[in-house]
Amino acid sequence: MGSLEPSLVSVPFSVLLWSSIAGLRLRVCNPVHLSANSSTNLSAMTLSLESPLNIPRSRPAPLWEDYLAVRDDPAYGDCKVAFYQGWLWVEMGKEGINHASFSDLLTMLFGFWAFLHPEETYASLGRCLVEQVNTHACAPDLVVYKGQNIPQWQTGEPRKIEIPRHRIPDLVGEIADTSLSQDLDEQKHLYASLGIPEYWVIDVKGLRVFAFTLQESGEYQRCTESQVFTGLPIDLIEQTLAKMTTSTNTAAATWFMQQLQAGIQDTAS
Repeated sequence: MGSLEPSLVSVPFSVLLWSSIAGLRLRVCNPVHLSANSSTNLSAMTLSLESPLNIPRSRPAPLWEDYLAVRDDPAYGDCKVAFYQGWLWVEMGKEGINHASFSDLLTMLFGFWAFLHPEETYASLGRCLVEQVNTHACAPDLVVYKGQNIPQWQTGEPRKIEIPRHRIPDLVGEIADTSLSQDLDEQKHLYASLGIPEYWVIDVKGLRVFAFTLQESGEYQRCTESQVFTGLPIDLIEQTLAKMTTSTNTAAATWFMQQLQAGIQDTAS
């Protein structure tokens, strides 16, 4: 990595991380060829960092100010940016069909669950920016609040969730189309450190749900039943994902609701 020119580094379609290794570290979801002479090509989901960001190579790790520089740069308007413990990662490119389809599916499932459980209050704020100044920044694909004190935007306020002015979400999740390893590693540690009680990773290719609940130790542990959606089996979510191989996300969501209704009827009888 030390032989690369500092003025330009390209990473096809994946994630960039800064660290203390020579002031710059690259991590990608799939092995790719890195070239210091590559051109910027956002349509191919290529990330290029040029000198205007002014991140000194001698500095051991990026600072909050470096995150703000990327977040507020119009050139990175379509990027998903996260920051935690001296790590800054940027995911390039617009949302693809698979990611959008599964993301919308999960939102529909949340809505159907809430419809059938009116005794509880839920709010879905997926993809909303979450910040804890100087330490954390993220924009989870799925963000769920349950109960009271759900963030409400007011005129003149920043359009984001600001901790601790707002309380932390009850559940966050990531739709892992090309980012499974990162979502089960860096992202999981980030959300655990924020104290988010439940974390889901939706494996688009494997049609799996990795669901975790936060333990007293501050670490996540796999669970088979949701705590936020009390009593919801994770296996039922995976069965719903399997429907996506032969039907649309709306059809899969309808099947999910039918299973919930049948369960309610069985309980009543």
